[in-house]
Amino acid sequence: MNILVLGSGGREHTFAYKIAESNLCDKLFVAPGNAGTSEIAINVPISVTDFEGIKELVLKEEIKMVVVGPEDPLVRGISDFFSQDVDLKDIGVIGPSSEGAKLEGSKEYAKEFLIRHNIPTAAYQSFTADTVEEGKQFLETLNSPYVLKADGLAAGKGVLILKDIQEAKDELENMLTNKKFGAASEKVVIEEFLDGIELSVFVLTDGKNYLTLPTAKDYKRIGEGDTGLNTGGMGAISPVPFADEDFMNRIEEQVIKPTVEGLSKEKIDYKGFIFIGLIKVGNEPKVIEYNVRMGDPETEVVLPRVKTDLVSLFKHVSEGTLDKASIEIDPRSATTVMAVSGGYPEAYEKGKEISGIDKVSDSLVFHAGTKIDNDKVVTNGGRVIAITSFNDDFRKALNTSYENMEKLHFDKMYYRKDLGFDL
Repeated sequence: MNILVLGSGGREHTFAYKIAESNLCDKLFVAPGNAGTSEIAINVPISVTDFEGIKELVLKEEIKMVVVGPEDPLVRGISDFFSQDVDLKDIGVIGPSSEGAKLEGSKEYAKEFLIRHNIPTAAYQSFTADTVEEGKQFLETLNSPYVLKADGLAAGKGVLILKDIQEAKDELENMLTNKKFGAASEKVVIEEFLDGIELSVFVLTDGKNYLTLPTAKDYKRIGEGDTGLNTGGMGAISPVPFADEDFMNRIEEQVIKPTVEGLSKEKIDYKGFIFIGLIKVGNEPKVIEYNVRMGDPETEVVLPRVKTDLVSLFKHVSEGTLDKASIEIDPRSATTVMAVSGGYPEAYEKGKEISGIDKVSDSLVFHAGTKIDNDKVVTNGGRVIAITSFNDDFRKALNTSYENMEKLHFDKMYYRKDLGFDL
């Protein structure tokens, strides 16, 4: 069958790489794609939120499955757009309905879902510009540090963790009255800070049945030792060494099962990925957040470890028969290191020529912010290229990724050299 992947980052290049391996895929399209996807698929210059343009492409190219990479089209209702259109309703969309996508689209909605289904999470309250003074009073009841989350989508940057109470009060005001994160911070969730070590768990579900994918840990801060501004992710490691069998059983019983059962009970149409951001407090898992798609750069370490045909799994998801599927995982560790543009996550330049990609060996190269310009691969985003490597020991896998990273070059290129420092 012909398949379309929506998106242009490292996550989508990884999806394309895995889908292209499948005998079930005849022609593969990526919209809009990047320089990496152009080598294994047909890039189409259509925005991920141009639903009419996507419909035209799907019908013209007889596409039978659409894999949605980023959250924006999901929150805007692309799954509903397909299911409610007489010409599109039989096409499999890997991604939840807009109601399911609220688990990521609204921090408050996610918190209420967690509480309803007795899933362990931090204590919280939410506030608007009208209740900013009550928000400041709520901060007084908490211990430092203070966690402020923009309710809406803020491209992974809408969370502040502040040690000083006055700074927390000032930032709350900044978010609510000065719209620091635009419409995303018209409502702000203030949350109890949980002290522990974070990990991500990924689940593929048809809304009733589920398969658990490998765990991963990503590194969000731009600076070494987890300092500086939050980014979309500077690298990732899978599996997470401290997530032993006992802890994974707790996650399954306390988090995964009640999440999928909750979706089913509430009749939320959900066919796709659930990305559960967790923190291990003592030996107990607590949910920090839900995302309704795969993470980036976690996809670059999770999917390469999946040995099962990804398209066959997606078919089971769209047909509601995931209980008939099983998943085989490569036991080795995978690590990915992300090269970013100088200045990222603040202002950065695009269009820098990238050299050395052809010199990478014993690793996978996933393009994120790249494009072809005059037959040259150039930078086209903040996060530019990810290098993924395998080994029985994650430290050795990291060494391979770093050795290959040194072969790449573009003006003002930067990457973190301390991934895994906390493992």
